[in-house]
Amino acid sequence: MSYFFTSESVSEGHPDKVADQISDALIDNFLAFDPESKVACETLVTTGQAVLAGEVKSSTYLDVQKIARDTINKIGYTKGEYQFSGDSCGVISLIHEQSQEINQGVERGDKKNQGAGDQGIMFGYASNETDNYMPLALDLSHKLLIELAALRREMKDITYLRPDAKSQVTIEYDDNDSPIRIDTIVISTQHDPFDSDDDAMLAKIKSDLITLLIPRVKAQLPERIQLLFDDQITYHINPTGKFVIGGPHGDTGLTGRKIIIDTYGGKGGHGGGAFSGKDPSKVDRSAAYASRHIAKNLVAAGIADELLVQLSYAIGVAQPTSIAVNTYGKSKVKLTDGAIAEKIISLFDLTPYGIEQRLKLRTPIYSETAAYGHMGREPRTITKTFESPYSGKITQEVELFTWEKLDHINEIKKEFNLI
Repeated sequence: MSYFFTSESVSEGHPDKVADQISDALIDNFLAFDPESKVACETLVTTGQAVLAGEVKSSTYLDVQKIARDTINKIGYTKGEYQFSGDSCGVISLIHEQSQEINQGVERGDKKNQGAGDQGIMFGYASNETDNYMPLALDLSHKLLIELAALRREMKDITYLRPDAKSQVTIEYDDNDSPIRIDTIVISTQHDPFDSDDDAMLAKIKSDLITLLIPRVKAQLPERIQLLFDDQITYHINPTGKFVIGGPHGDTGLTGRKIIIDTYGGKGGHGGGAFSGKDPSKVDRSAAYASRHIAKNLVAAGIADELLVQLSYAIGVAQPTSIAVNTYGKSKVKLTDGAIAEKIISLFDLTPYGIEQRLKLRTPIYSETAAYGHMGREPRTITKTFESPYSGKITQEVELFTWEKLDHINEIKKEFNLI
């Protein structure tokens, strides 16, 4: 009997994602001017206000208010009528120095012995149901909102869109866990006021999204995924009606409240730790990236069709306290999940320092992760420029989403005697 699975996403203009993007912009600026910075920054956004709080140990000093304002404007909150604008909102900074008691557990004379910044459990997941080894429902949910934001910025085919939006996709699967069809698509998008009545407004929005947005998303997908779209899909477009009041004016936003959207949309597992606002000494972030890197390369190498990796750490201790693997009964090698985990230990350095070096995490790469998911993104190299009234201007070439690189397939195949 078939079953259904659903995942959701939110846009860069969603208040929680506004907070995430501000926190990660701060991380990038600290790391750009001092790669050894230790940072844990939280952000709260609400009507006309952004509040920055957290702990920092760094040799650089930043204009954090300007960084927050620039980030808000970049997202698209630039008008007073939104009741939240980068040019006019208040920005309060409550950032203070990191506790020495925490720092002493992380820093060592020999960087290779660097301890984990906290205890905790982290998960990495991969599935071959999509080309980027992500769960299909989440991948489609992200793509809908990425394309919706592109339409908003183009101001051509649809001119009334505002930054806040949410999406949700339900997939029907057969008994072999293969997707059969898309059952339901939900999109709620903030919009300008309409001169027409509410019914005409809602009809216009629904028509535009189904006839303009959906074809643009479909065109980006491989043929086997395009075939899952049929004329029986149930669409819920702005199902509550008018959505003019949105963003931080409509709902308070906080860093770290969208951890399932940031990862696997409810598939696999999650240790509960947020990513945004944390430098890579915090294994909540770095070990989650490392476990995704491992899981994706193992699935791509043919070890299993679907795979979950769990890592755990103790604060101040370099080596992980455990590593576990779950292949969901879909292993393609004649090894137990425990034996697969043992081989991972020999293939990957899982100390915090080893992860930072392998994935190049002490570079300013985090702003790009703060909306539309940290996993399943395209690795690429870009040039970024940062300016500080205290430290001048710096331009740096960085690699984004290094944990998505399929760069260990040959080593894995050799270790598992597949070549």
